[in-house]
Amino acid sequence: MFTRIALFLATNLAVLVLAGIVMSILGVHPQQLGGLLVMAAIFGFGGSLISLLTSKWMAKRATGAYVITQPRNETERWLLETVRRQAQAAGIGMPEVAIYDAPEINAFATGANRNNALVAVSTGLLRNMNADEAEAVLGHEVAHIANGDMVTMALLQGVLNTFVIVLARVVGGVVDSYLSGNREDRGPGLAYFAIVMVLEIVFGLFATMIAMWFSRRREFRADAGGARLAGRHKMIAALERLALNQGQSTLPAQVAAFGIAGGMGQGLRRLFMSHPPLSERIAALRAAA
Repeated sequence: MFTRIALFLATNLAVLVLAGIVMSILGVHPQQLGGLLVMAAIFGFGGSLISLLTSKWMAKRATGAYVITQPRNETERWLLETVRRQAQAAGIGMPEVAIYDAPEINAFATGANRNNALVAVSTGLLRNMNADEAEAVLGHEVAHIANGDMVTMALLQGVLNTFVIVLARVVGGVVDSYLSGNREDRGPGLAYFAIVMVLEIVFGLFATMIAMWFSRRREFRADAGGARLAGRHKMIAALERLALNQGQSTLPAQVAAFGIAGGMGQGLRRLFMSHPPLSERIAALRAAA
């Protein structure tokens, strides 16, 4: 927890320093910088923090997940017992455990608090994986919670959103001023807002690449965590099963990045993938052994 807070503060400080340097070069006054940073932080962090705080509720609503309170059969009893054992080993509170109806093999974890999270598995996973493979998938999701990945991802997205908002408006103001002949008595016009919109799209694409790069790195860490909790051979077997049954995910967008199964991409498309290719994840686990 303290490491994540320190990283968050250091990242914000770096953003402020870099923004200050950029704006000094571009001739933006400190008074303008302060107001712009406050506005950008409110909008930049607002959406990501609200998404984080409502993530469990949204995930259950979007997937129609059924939370297991009293096990109705042996499968549900095994799910609860396995997650409870792994949560204790990982040093986190017992997450809610849920099942959602979907044909593909998948699972996800979400929640704003590592001691009050949610782990959900698809009916397709229960039908197509054996107990060892399912145990490894659960370990992967518990590792996501223990690593604080949901919180870290939300904070990173907030920082990136803030930077995009600030940079788009600063650069947009400079471009608009240049196009208008540097007339100081002229306020921002339609051209300024059009430029800002275009720049937000362009800078937003770069911000998405950074966020997805981090998302891919955390998948390797969660695989390693799943290997520690369930066993390396089980984690490798689970990923190999996913590779054999890989298809289009039906998870909603708000939780797709937290599912265990990733998509496939080539060339530039790889830069926007939330998960590394399964072949690379399997190779990393084998190399670590």
